[in-house]
Amino acid sequence: MPVISTNTASNSALRYLNINTTNQSDSVSKIASGSRITKASDDAAGLAVGTSLKSDVTVLNQAATNASHGSSILQTADGGMSSISDIVQRMRSLATQSLSGSVTDNERSYLDAEFQQLQDEIDGIASGTRFNDESLLDGSTNWSTGVSFRVGTTSNDNITVTIAGVTTTGLGINTLDVGTSATAAAALTALDTAVTTLSDARADVGALISRFEFRSDMIDTTIENTEAAQSAIMDVDVAEEQSKLSSEKVLTQAAIAVLSQANSMPENLLSLLR
Repeated sequence: MPVISTNTASNSALRYLNINTTNQSDSVSKIASGSRITKASDDAAGLAVGTSLKSDVTVLNQAATNASHGSSILQTADGGMSSISDIVQRMRSLATQSLSGSVTDNERSYLDAEFQQLQDEIDGIASGTRFNDESLLDGSTNWSTGVSFRVGTTSNDNITVTIAGVTTTGLGINTLDVGTSATAAAALTALDTAVTTLSDARADVGALISRFEFRSDMIDTTIENTEAAQSAIMDVDVAEEQSKLSSEKVLTQAAIAVLSQANSMPENLLSLLR
């Protein structure tokens, strides 16, 4: 029934115009942000899951950094151990030379002078092989008892690094000399044991390096898969949203045109009274 006092058609057109305008604004926000969920009401459950996945990715990125640091520290330790191993081999050579009947005690004193200097150098390398101003090889820091690296998203995702002390005391060669044939023979036996101890320590370090490398590969794969899952939940389908935006633009323009016509209806009715 045509009336003048209440323009029902205009109110209806205005309501649809507001709806279409809101939908158009939502589509613009999603396309501009690249996110399917720009406010909690878009998908409350998806927002909760997506936020959790994003948090996991952040933690995993740090875990990847931690694993890289762990591997680098162990490689530093192995480099120091390698140098110490070379020195021990030279000390074995000196002890063997001192055992030869072709040298005199006077010449053995020269051999022993180098031998003692090499002992000091082992302790120097053990003390000087450092990370974050803490020695890795002298057995006096936390590295000798165990340092944990978080390499995952839970409290159980840890790798504990323990690095053996390889000073002359730790290797049992701190009191040796090759000044005589008898002491050279004792030194050679102790040095053989030291070689085994060093080999065991380097094997442990190598095993930990391998573990960190495999864990790094696993973390990288997990980050990739988690980001893909987060993208499927959170990221907007640009093509789909652009199609919706185009449709909403048409509806908005139609609502504006209809509202204009609805607003003119009372004036048209008044013309009947003239």
